[in-house]
Amino acid sequence: MSLAVTFPRPEFMRAALRLARKGAGRTSPNPAVGAVVVRGGKVVGEGYHRAAGLPHAEVEALAAAGDRSRGADLYVTLEPCDHRGRTGPCTEAILAAGISRLAYAMEDPDPRVRGKGARRLREAGVDVHEGILEGPARELNRGFCRWVVSGRPHVTLKLAVSLDGQIGAATGNSRWITGEDARRRVHRMRSEADAILVGAGTARRDDPLLTARISGARDPRRVVLTTRPGELAGLRMFREAGGEVLIACPAAVPKREADRLRALGARVLLFPSRKGRIRAGDFLDRLGAEGITSLLVEGGGRTAGWLAAEGAVDRYVVFVAPLLLGEGVRAISGWAGRSPSSGKRLVFTSVRRAGPDLEITAEPVRSG
Repeated sequence: MSLAVTFPRPEFMRAALRLARKGAGRTSPNPAVGAVVVRGGKVVGEGYHRAAGLPHAEVEALAAAGDRSRGADLYVTLEPCDHRGRTGPCTEAILAAGISRLAYAMEDPDPRVRGKGARRLREAGVDVHEGILEGPARELNRGFCRWVVSGRPHVTLKLAVSLDGQIGAATGNSRWITGEDARRRVHRMRSEADAILVGAGTARRDDPLLTARISGARDPRRVVLTTRPGELAGLRMFREAGGEVLIACPAAVPKREADRLRALGARVLLFPSRKGRIRAGDFLDRLGAEGITSLLVEGGGRTAGWLAAEGAVDRYVVFVAPLLLGEGVRAISGWAGRSPSSGKRLVFTSVRRAGPDLEITAEPVRSG
């Protein structure tokens, strides 16, 4: 029998979530998961999933606890798996360790797992509780939750705009609209995303590296959308270290242009197109097939408009600076609603300060 006085206790799930966040952006296409073993009201073992193919969080925590796992409680941020993938079923490890009670934050949406792990443990006599701190756990793994069900990545569109809605001055200059706090936040977002997307115009104008310049960060894959790949050969991202470079373009582009970028180390993804335009659905399906579960879109206006028009954006993160630019570069272009009632209706989910700027998060209104 477990020595804990009450069960489950939120502070232990919070500890598991802190561990899970260490794996954010590093475990794709697996979820980020943390676990703690608790005996007598004290943590005696902890672990988190570090990367696909490495031990799951539960296995790490149980190994750290050793014999102290027997009769103890286990807190884990995601329902334990009951199938064999690159590693064995976590349910077997939990039963072999002699865990008495289990609390997990959210059900695993993977059809191979969904409910099966909890059922296996209950049938074996483990006292199982579900749903403690489910919201934070689901937020942490929003990319995995989207990808494992739909095969597509969760898409976040990031914009840095002036108060009058411009992402650049009339000259095209956009450095810097927002302050250092907002830029640090963006680098954190990059480190937690599997891939970053920019359009060719932004790539040519800004020549960005698209790396996560914070301590200990992992660089995401870098995706450039273009109809003229040959014009990108001089970009810094081909010469300086960072995540893998993927060039997305219509299948009809000249082979010599695609081969030129392949010679520079890029992978070229070719898509069917109509009048040079790729369908957003085809694009996201392909990224999902590449194991990309979360995509951060950083520009420019036409790329943002393409995804917004096709309803492909799951979340908008807009950093608004207390700045007026007058005429400038529109944040979203290439698409227009015919009236306010025909626009894309969103709901604000959070507003917070980022130094002198505001960080506003909004999501589409989903029917049903």
